[in-house]
Amino acid sequence: MRRQATFVVVAVFAASCAQTVNVEQEKAALMAIDTEWSKSTTNVDKFLSYVAPDATLAISGAPAFKGEKAIRAAMTPMMSSPGFSLTWKTERADVAASGDLGYTIVSYTLKTATPGGIPVTETGKGQTTWKKINGTWKVIEDTATSDAPGALLSPAVVVPAASVKWMDAPPFLPKGAKLAVLIGDPSKPEPFTIRLQMPDGYKIAPHTHPTDEHVTVLSGTFRAAMGPKWDDKALTDFAPGSYANMAATMAHHAQAKGATVVQVHGVGPFVVNYVNPADDPSKAK
Repeated sequence: MRRQATFVVVAVFAASCAQTVNVEQEKAALMAIDTEWSKSTTNVDKFLSYVAPDATLAISGAPAFKGEKAIRAAMTPMMSSPGFSLTWKTERADVAASGDLGYTIVSYTLKTATPGGIPVTETGKGQTTWKKINGTWKVIEDTATSDAPGALLSPAVVVPAASVKWMDAPPFLPKGAKLAVLIGDPSKPEPFTIRLQMPDGYKIAPHTHPTDEHVTVLSGTFRAAMGPKWDDKALTDFAPGSYANMAATMAHHAQAKGATVVQVHGVGPFVVNYVNPADDPSKAK
């Protein structure tokens, strides 16, 4: 009797070990949930409900965002920016034999608008790694690569000082400033360099950018501070030759002390998202 009972237990255990995951079924499930996720890009809470707490999100032209807090800080201003739209089509999926790890490949379309209101469209490819956590598929890694040509394809450009063409700054900046584009198109997902000429006392209210903003002071004194609220005491004076990198999604504000010129370079689209929408000059009535 004891031998028979032991045989039954061993047989049941062997049978359970022999059970395999229905990979095709899991692929279909992953395709479906990725498609569902694509419909959440107008609501950051819904978007994050598909994402693991320690996930990593990497977008072309921006640093990787690690963890829910960083991803929320990056996606919230992006989703609320004028003209924003992000859609994608899930092309295919694959799942490991274990049934708890897989990936999806997508083609995406990102629509935004320049601070002056010019529509911008970017297309690209994305790969998302999914993992089953407590029986539910969650995003653990998401990367997106733009179809736009890279920085290595930028043309050689030489602009003598006398050839710099100044124009009124776009509506997203307070009136009184002049702007010059040296290379690239700041409205497109490509490298660019611009200059901003500001009169004495000129202020730019607290704002963020979805990508890094590299600032070099050419003349005058550029005053800047970090933080979502204006703070005169926090402003630091930067003399000509100074450099600062305003990291993506980091709130900051600035002021000119005397007539000041700064040079800004980065990877577009160059978008300014004011912390307080009422500070956006382009929306002033």
